[in-house]
Amino acid sequence: MKKGFLFLAIFTLLINLTGFTQEKMTKFIIHTDYGDISGVLFNDTPQHRDNFIKLVKEGWFKDSFFHRVIKNFMIQGGQNADGRLDPGYTVPAEILPAHVHKKGALAAARMGDQINPTKASSGSQFYIVQGQVYDDATIDNMEQRAGVKYTPEQREAYKTLGGTPHLDGAYTVFGEVTEGFDVIDKIAAVKTASGDRPVQQVTMTIEIKK
Repeated sequence: MKKGFLFLAIFTLLINLTGFTQEKMTKFIIHTDYGDISGVLFNDTPQHRDNFIKLVKEGWFKDSFFHRVIKNFMIQGGQNADGRLDPGYTVPAEILPAHVHKKGALAAARMGDQINPTKASSGSQFYIVQGQVYDDATIDNMEQRAGVKYTPEQREAYKTLGGTPHLDGAYTVFGEVTEGFDVIDKIAAVKTASGDRPVQQVTMTIEIKK
């Protein structure tokens, strides 16, 4: 009996260590004029994950474009190619301290707090963080202003990879880029006109990979 219990405990430990109990994350690829951006959607933001997958499968993003680009900040898209800004609904906020605005963070755009106190997300508009690198003193200041406490890993990401920490706690981050950071940089560097709109459209098509 004891041997059986010991075997079960060891087997459970091995499963945990090898990651077999971790739920597989949905992968996405954003095909753009400047190359591909690949990443994953987080399972602990299920409403945003499922909505993004639904829109992709419906073809909402097909031949749409990044309509707002700000260098050292982010690139934003999500309008339908026919000009519709969103599908006519919002998604409840799923803001989690585990997901910060490091470079490559995939997050949902939204209306401001004055008319949107619950921080509900746009039904389709999203942005990908480019940001910039910060030192410890600046990160400390960000923590105090936002009332958050970064983990050592999150702090290191802001110091090396970069990001936009001042957005933490205010917008839902529901995924992250794993490949194509150079493509983010290329799009963020395009020439823009009034309203931070690229002079030449940067179109996209999004694919979901299981």
